[in-house]
Amino acid sequence: MNVPKTGYRVFSANSTAACTELAKKITERLGVELGKSVVYQESNRETRIDVKESVRGQTIFIIQTIPRDVNTAVMELLVMAYALKTSCAKNIIGVIPYFPYSKQCKMRKRGSIVCKLLASMLAKAGLTHIITMDLHQKEIQGFFSFPVDNLRASPFLLQYIQEEIPDYRNAIIVAKSPSAAKRAQSYAERLRLGLAVLHGEAHCSESDMADGRHSPPCVRNTIGHPGLELPCKQQAPFPGIELPIMMAKEKPPITVVGDVGGRIAIIVDDIVDDVEEFVAAAQILKERGAYKIYIMATHGLLSADAPRLIEESAIDEVVVTNTVPHEVQKLQCPKIKTVDVSMILAEAIRRIHNGESMAYLFRNITVDD
Repeated sequence: MNVPKTGYRVFSANSTAACTELAKKITERLGVELGKSVVYQESNRETRIDVKESVRGQTIFIIQTIPRDVNTAVMELLVMAYALKTSCAKNIIGVIPYFPYSKQCKMRKRGSIVCKLLASMLAKAGLTHIITMDLHQKEIQGFFSFPVDNLRASPFLLQYIQEEIPDYRNAIIVAKSPSAAKRAQSYAERLRLGLAVLHGEAHCSESDMADGRHSPPCVRNTIGHPGLELPCKQQAPFPGIELPIMMAKEKPPITVVGDVGGRIAIIVDDIVDDVEEFVAAAQILKERGAYKIYIMATHGLLSADAPRLIEESAIDEVVVTNTVPHEVQKLQCPKIKTVDVSMILAEAIRRIHNGESMAYLFRNITVDD
């Protein structure tokens, strides 16, 4: 029972039933009841929270899964945290299996690092600690002014490969781009399998755009002196200075580095959202002789037409964890399979509440997972 003598409460900040499934599984493993609260949207779409029990002096864990309506989920978490803070909760710990806006963690052109903004908002709302899983970039932990436990899903996905993929010894781990090679290498080394990397023009790496602020558009220099014009006709910053011509990046035709012929290809990544790249990768692997193709990832966002594209593609199976609710997508595409990670999240909550070390949860985990 979730009674005062336990010293902690577990709440869900989601207003939709589908998003509370993970919270229910976690509380079942902990042997406590989900905290009593009401989370709903007003007619004008404002978020309203009503906590139905005392939390004074308690340690509170807020479990928040992120559905397609990301901004509503973020507001629910912020309002819930602030409501608990003003109700005199001792500690407020967010359990956010998939951290939203994690792809926006680098400066691009004149954009902003939204992930840093969200970290500051969570701290201001009253959170004192976060438990998450497989951040898109591990450096995101540096955005926070409080502790962050970044758990890993790789042990569960590795177990799935060993138990559910027949003849997995004949498999090869595939990175769909050079930027994903470290994660793929970590999987390959622990499974004692080979490694292949896809490289070419069909795969635009995220790092290609993460080069800081770009220059303003070139402006033709209509008044000036000969020899002072840049190749792009932009006015030179100082008279007499000519910047060297930068060669544009040109990727070679798509190639597979590694032999996948007659093998099971297992593509590993952290997020499956828009699946066009995975579909293209699967087609190339099929053409190179792979006879089965699996996608393994932690977070199955599966946005837009992802279920239909997967169903019509050469992909045999997409395996993701339940950090993000995707039951509707599973109904649309039977190729999508789910691995439950509620066990490790419940154990993390138990250890933090009891003041135990978290090292046990990171046994045999490499930095590249």
